[in-house]
Amino acid sequence: MNPAASPARTAAIVPAAGRGERLGPGAPKALRSIGDIPILVHAVRSLADCGRVGLVVVAAPPDGVAGVAELLAPFGATVRVVAGGSTRQHSVSLALDAVPEDVDVVLVHDAARALTPPDLVAAVADAVAAGHDAVIPVLPVADTIKAVDAASTVTGTVDRSTLRAVQTPQGFRRSLLAKAHATAGTPTDESAAATDDAGLVESLGSPVRVIPGHPEAFKVTTPFDLILAEAVWARRTAETKNTLDAKNDDAQNAAETKNTVETKNAAGTKNTVETDTRKTDA
Repeated sequence: MNPAASPARTAAIVPAAGRGERLGPGAPKALRSIGDIPILVHAVRSLADCGRVGLVVVAAPPDGVAGVAELLAPFGATVRVVAGGSTRQHSVSLALDAVPEDVDVVLVHDAARALTPPDLVAAVADAVAAGHDAVIPVLPVADTIKAVDAASTVTGTVDRSTLRAVQTPQGFRRSLLAKAHATAGTPTDESAAATDDAGLVESLGSPVRVIPGHPEAFKVTTPFDLILAEAVWARRTAETKNTLDAKNDDAQNAAETKNTVETKNAAGTKNTVETDTRKTDA
């Protein structure tokens, strides 16, 4: 069995400084809600509930640090909020600077993957603790993929058997992640920035290990994604309620059984006493 990552030596970074324009007008994407709970709160809770992460550093919009800190205050010392940068890559780099030096394992998680199961977070952290310096969760690609040229003409069909859709959290040995960011620098234009941290590690020539991802670790990017997330959250909420109701029913049944047994025992004792009394009178 692989060793479990130590919460005291494991931290997570959540870049949440982007606007999320593809989701439509309104609040920044990380502050939109799923089931009346902000996306960012869902994401941080997944990290905090996995049993492996001792600190979550959130990179917030520079003009919204105080508001995000207030939003996440219920998590207490588990969460630290810092000002993010102009790109995701820059935000991760700034958050990494706020991670204590004694942390060995760092996870980087998209706030938009709000419903990522805590078990997946734990699996990534444990894989790094087991000796893999870079670990990413992935899913097989189900759709047919076509290569297309600038004239919108298909140039070929890509072999999807070698393709994987990448999710987060992505886990790294802290020293490797720091080296990858230091080497890449801090581009101020999102088009020039890396789309994920594993890409920066790959550019160093370091191997990246894959583990199975989870369908519910999808990214909330468009209004349709938000509808899907609401449906998943509603199902989870209903399942939790059903589980609690079942436990309450079991407790009630146990109490009723106990009362029945006690009543029968009391009745039996009373009948025995009455019988003994009649024998004595005779």
